[in-house]
Amino acid sequence: MRSPATRPCAVLLLALGAAAAPAADDPQVDAAKAAALSWLALADQGNATLTWQSAAQVFQKALTRDRWQIALTATRAPLGQVKSRELLDATAARSLPGAPDGDYVVIQYRTVFEFKADATETITPQRDADGRWRVAGYYIK
Repeated sequence: MRSPATRPCAVLLLALGAAAAPAADDPQVDAAKAAALSWLALADQGNATLTWQSAAQVFQKALTRDRWQIALTATRAPLGQVKSRELLDATAARSLPGAPDGDYVVIQYRTVFEFKADATETITPQRDADGRWRVAGYYIK
């Protein structure tokens, strides 16, 4: 069994994969990063309900709000509070393993938690049909 610090936080891991391209100075990538940071702020507060409600449909279809509550709590609580979060990479992609084609940005942060000094958070916003960026995947390693 994996320890809580290495267990994926969501069923969805939209990892770096096919059709990825560097995303320097791209307004869409900037919008995706802003959406990711807003979502992470809710996750940092332990607000599973709002993170689930504001997530992309693909995220919501992958797991119920109750299952997400359990997963978020089980994964984040043992790590403690976030002390710092530094952007490592943001890569635009059209195609990711296990996900429908679309507009994605795979974002990685080096995160220092209260009880885990070196973690990597991978968060993947997806641009929905309405043009808004919403989180489709989240993983902590």
